[in-house]
Amino acid sequence: MKIRERQSKIVTIIREKERATVEELAVMLDISRETIRRDLTDLANADKIRKVHGGATLPHHLGESSFQQRMSQNAEVKARIGQAAADLFNAGETLFIDTGSTTLYFAEKLSETSGLTVVTNSTMIARTISSLDVGNQIFLLGGEFSSDNSQTIGTMVASQIRSFRAHHAVLTVGALDSRTGAMDFNIEEAQVARAMVEQSRSVTILMDSSKFNQLASFEVCPLARIDRLVCDSAPPDGLGHALQDAGVEIILAP
Repeated sequence: MKIRERQSKIVTIIREKERATVEELAVMLDISRETIRRDLTDLANADKIRKVHGGATLPHHLGESSFQQRMSQNAEVKARIGQAAADLFNAGETLFIDTGSTTLYFAEKLSETSGLTVVTNSTMIARTISSLDVGNQIFLLGGEFSSDNSQTIGTMVASQIRSFRAHHAVLTVGALDSRTGAMDFNIEEAQVARAMVEQSRSVTILMDSSKFNQLASFEVCPLARIDRLVCDSAPPDGLGHALQDAGVEIILAP
């Protein structure tokens, strides 16, 4: 197992369990305790975990919040979606990335790609993309700060988004159905996502299958505006046919 893959698995385990010992990680990954200790040191230096006596726990910037709860839900699935999506983008492209647990997993994988310009309202995504010095340029949108999700929101953010033009908007949403399209539960997050869609050439949605055929209060964009959907399993027939009719490419995370 390669170092990056192994360390990614360690981070996923800690997010799911919220705390793991060196012994547990060594058994689960079938590697030596010494290797685990070295990996935990590397991950702590990158602020992805926090080392404690005998193991590791969540980093301080995640803390005990609803966002951390979302990071722990379907963590392995979200990591696979993030990996599949990261492979879709190349050096020289500009990406909007909105705040979300799935987009944060995506950012961790994307940080290994060089030569990107990333515009985001998430302080965690900005920090993650910049964690590896591979020549990426990051713009953090300013506005009202929401500490729970470590993001900026509001009309100032939407106004700044309109100063950029991007090849891609990469979004995670709260719900998707055949009638309305992509939706969100938070009006301010939906406002940010809509502005990113307006300023982008193409739109990629990242979401796990639990959000299929669900309803949320605020519309983000119709199916016809979505270019790619990266998910963990095929959408059910009605939604699947609607996505196909709208010309949406469906990419299943392996």
